[in-house]
Amino acid sequence: MLTVTRDMIMPTTITGSYPRPLWFDRNLDGRSFRAALGDSLFREQYLDAVASIIAEQESAGLDIVTDGDSRFDLTVGGKSWFFYPIERLGGITGHRDTSRGWMARHGLRPGKILWEVQEAYQPGVVGEKLTRGPLEYAAIWQVAQRMTDRPVKFGAICAPAMAGMLWNAFYRDDKEMMLDLSDIINAELRDMADAGCPLIQVEEPPHHMRAQQKECTDADLEFLTEAFNRQLTGVNAEIWVHTCWGNPNQQRVHYNVPSYERALPHLLQLNGDVLTIECASSDGKDLALFKHIKTDKKIAIGVVNHCDTVVEPAEKVAALIRKALEFIPKEKLIISTDCGFGREGLSRRIAFYKCVALVEGTNIVRRELGLPEARVRAADPKLWFAGREIATK
Repeated sequence: MLTVTRDMIMPTTITGSYPRPLWFDRNLDGRSFRAALGDSLFREQYLDAVASIIAEQESAGLDIVTDGDSRFDLTVGGKSWFFYPIERLGGITGHRDTSRGWMARHGLRPGKILWEVQEAYQPGVVGEKLTRGPLEYAAIWQVAQRMTDRPVKFGAICAPAMAGMLWNAFYRDDKEMMLDLSDIINAELRDMADAGCPLIQVEEPPHHMRAQQKECTDADLEFLTEAFNRQLTGVNAEIWVHTCWGNPNQQRVHYNVPSYERALPHLLQLNGDVLTIECASSDGKDLALFKHIKTDKKIAIGVVNHCDTVVEPAEKVAALIRKALEFIPKEKLIISTDCGFGREGLSRRIAFYKCVALVEGTNIVRRELGLPEARVRAADPKLWFAGREIATK
């Protein structure tokens, strides 16, 4: 049901998160977002931070912007991506000190950075039936959208991924718990769409990660598809499905970037309009998978790497886009980042210039195709005067 990007050719955007301004030092600390806006210091910092983050994306020339996920607290390794919703669900009765999931599988131990990240990720204990709490996604999106004329894409964790950070002590099995979570997220997404949010990004279906495990069956992947799609019933908005290979504190869970090959047919069964895939980290090795695939979805490719502090040259971005165009028509291609920039892993300056490189690289290819270019204010020499005298008549 594409709406916003239906007639856009190779629009540019970022995944979602953006480094916090250093002066933004207040957190929600479990409060309702609306209630926290009654705290004058939080309100001023939050509104100014969102305005700054959107302004930087506009200056870089991005067509679609985000609020930088500014609702998330400044926590270790992006913990709030999981725990913003977990802290606001009914039925969570505590937290469990345990290592499970990818942390255990990768043999983490003290002295490793991902151990320290995991130490902060204490799964929530589900002791009662899960119920919807004050996620307030619609209100958060409205704050950002009133600051810009460009569409604001709102992204949030999906129910199947959130379930991986919960310890089930109530439901018969994790599948039953996941389906209840899906219904909760569905209600939230419907309210957000009804409020007018044009682009909703449902983040990180576990398919591609699970497909790396030998014990994962096709039936397991089919259930994940059922649960994911359950969240989208009746959601009247353009839906993006974001996938990447992880972003715990800008670190790699898999040192060698895996392939989407096994999971891709299942990912294409998700009820989204856009599928995003990580490409910069692998130099687009999976793009050839689309050579013989027919899909109505648009494909958003990551062209800058969230795990690398080196700002990609525009020509490198352009080369990856050209490679994608060998397999994906320009009408179905969207240009994005591999994943979010996080709140503590990259500096704000690096994130900004990665956005600039993303748009300048896209502009190179747009020129080659005879398409209109985006204006990159940050790269306009007529607007630069810092450190120089301004010539006046």
